[in-house]
Amino acid sequence: MSNRYTRSTLIPAMILGVFTYGLIAALLGTVLPELGERFNLTAKESGLIATMQALGLMIASVLVGPIVDRRGKKTGIVAGLSCITLGLVMLMSAGNNPTIVVSWCCWSTLVLGLGGGMLVTGSNALISDVSEDRRASALNLLNMFFGLGTMVTPLLAANVSALSSTHALSVTLTAIVGLTLLVNIGTPMPLPTRERGFTVSAAHKLLRQPPLYLLSLILFFYVASEVGVFNWLVKYLEEEKKFARGDARNILSWGFALGLLVGRVVASRILLGISEISVTLVASISMAITTFAMLRLDDPILITGLVFAAGVAMAPVFPTTLAICGNLFSKMTATAMGIVITSGWAGLTLSSYAIGFVADRLSLGLALLLLPAMSVVLIAINLVLRPYVKSVSPVSST
Repeated sequence: MSNRYTRSTLIPAMILGVFTYGLIAALLGTVLPELGERFNLTAKESGLIATMQALGLMIASVLVGPIVDRRGKKTGIVAGLSCITLGLVMLMSAGNNPTIVVSWCCWSTLVLGLGGGMLVTGSNALISDVSEDRRASALNLLNMFFGLGTMVTPLLAANVSALSSTHALSVTLTAIVGLTLLVNIGTPMPLPTRERGFTVSAAHKLLRQPPLYLLSLILFFYVASEVGVFNWLVKYLEEEKKFARGDARNILSWGFALGLLVGRVVASRILLGISEISVTLVASISMAITTFAMLRLDDPILITGLVFAAGVAMAPVFPTTLAICGNLFSKMTATAMGIVITSGWAGLTLSSYAIGFVADRLSLGLALLLLPAMSVVLIAINLVLRPYVKSVSPVSST
């Protein structure tokens, strides 16, 4: 690793990495209906597979923060891409034996989660470090490419017949991830400095800061909501609204994923003149309205429009919350972000299990009403966090 880096080479590598994770994040929701059909999986078993991915994300995010603060962000990024490659190879090897497919898919998604946690934490912390003058705008622009990735995966599965199977789609994504890994290995990235590095005393001070836990709660409920849409919308539209699978996948892509992409482009401009906490508050209110409305309608065009609006509403929450975290905890960015992001992955775990649990006992439509309910909780947390963001000075490492 070298300190001789330039933004002109660093930014494209980060964009490719986040785009790659977007491809992987949308994979599970895209292939779960096919896996469920082939192996007669229950909603609870589908939820377990998704939960293992969340567990991997949590483990990696909480552990990788101190490591990359001490050894550099490149360590986490390269390790993360390596794990994602391994996880995809494992998923392709799941075979056709229904007695072992659930456990094998669980191990595959666990490894995918480990890679995703390292990649997301390392990439966002690195961009936060090198974009201090416009952190929120830069993080929204970076995560726009996450939205692009989540849009591409279901589009490929729905519209390219050769990629409609889990195996073929996994092979394609493995090639893309492998290329991304090589690019990031060859890209010079900054080494950690003493001012930003991990120390025990700084970690102790960090853990005493109330805003850290409020930011963690925001990502807990936000990620639970976002992943609830990615993992369950296609299944909901197929089973409850009787849409064709291709149509349901297109709504996920052209509706929700495109909404995330557009929303982050818009937010990157808005955040140049409006406070971050105001953006997350308005986004939370909009999430509550749009997620409730999209579950109450039957018309495909109206549903697509509301799913798109929900994507736009959700778009700025994740990167803008990380920007607030970077502003407040600028001396141990990766450690602080790792804690906050880990809470987000805990929300993924809650979402996958809770939606699957309620769907098995009642219906998937009722289970998805958890989405607007969690958005209301987000509104309350934003109101509590607001005075801290305006009054708390950044945590130093001394």
